[in-house]
Amino acid sequence: MKNDKATPLLLLLFLLCATSVRAQEVEWADTLETDSRKEMINDYVLIGVNYGVSFNNMYYAPSKHNRAWQISPNYMSVTFSKFSKMFDRMPNFALVMGFAHGYEGFGFKRDPETGSSQDVEGAEQGSIEVFEIPALAQYHKDFYPLKLMATVGVYGGWRNSISRSGPKLDPEYENAFRSYERRWEYGFQGGVGFALMFDPVEIHFNALLRWSWSSLYNPDYYSPIYYRYAYPMDVIATVGVHFQLTKRSGKTNRQLRQEAKEIVYGSH
Repeated sequence: MKNDKATPLLLLLFLLCATSVRAQEVEWADTLETDSRKEMINDYVLIGVNYGVSFNNMYYAPSKHNRAWQISPNYMSVTFSKFSKMFDRMPNFALVMGFAHGYEGFGFKRDPETGSSQDVEGAEQGSIEVFEIPALAQYHKDFYPLKLMATVGVYGGWRNSISRSGPKLDPEYENAFRSYERRWEYGFQGGVGFALMFDPVEIHFNALLRWSWSSLYNPDYYSPIYYRYAYPMDVIATVGVHFQLTKRSGKTNRQLRQEAKEIVYGSH
């Protein structure tokens, strides 16, 4: 008889214990979710479309005077960003890759006294259409809804077409490359910017420096002894709309439940 009376009591105690453990698990998960949303920046993926304008110039050796900045609209790019932790410790890190279409260019101002202008093989002005693939590392700091960004990296590309003008220019090369002019392009790219985050949409504003390490022409085209160089250097200002393909901050519900389960029941 004593055992019969004790059985319901033991069952009741077991149910109370199970309910208490479950309540603690839910409470712990809620706490983790609240804290992690405030402190953790999760790994996430971002894709965006950018549009802007470039300010083009070219640096020469031997140097040329009266260089003038050329303004080229219609810079466009699509970028793919993967946010992750560098060395599994630095959470404010991302890798950015993409595809861009823009322009390089050169130009010279006329001397107000003489009316003359320097040129490049007869061209006083020129615009070069470029397709490129950037590969950048980004450091970001979030102050929701604001994000500050700094990027640095390299790019490779192709000079697709050229348009130039000048009274001394051979008409044959107004829209054609010469045999000694380089088409492959590569160099440094980096800059700073900020973003406004309205999860899952981000609006990005960036200022980039694009410095080509590929001279416009072969350095020995004019003389096998005295080399000549022409390196494009551009400043690009863009605005972009980016979409978060995965969760930006905090842990997912699945991660929270798994952590709570491991804490209550152990990892095995």
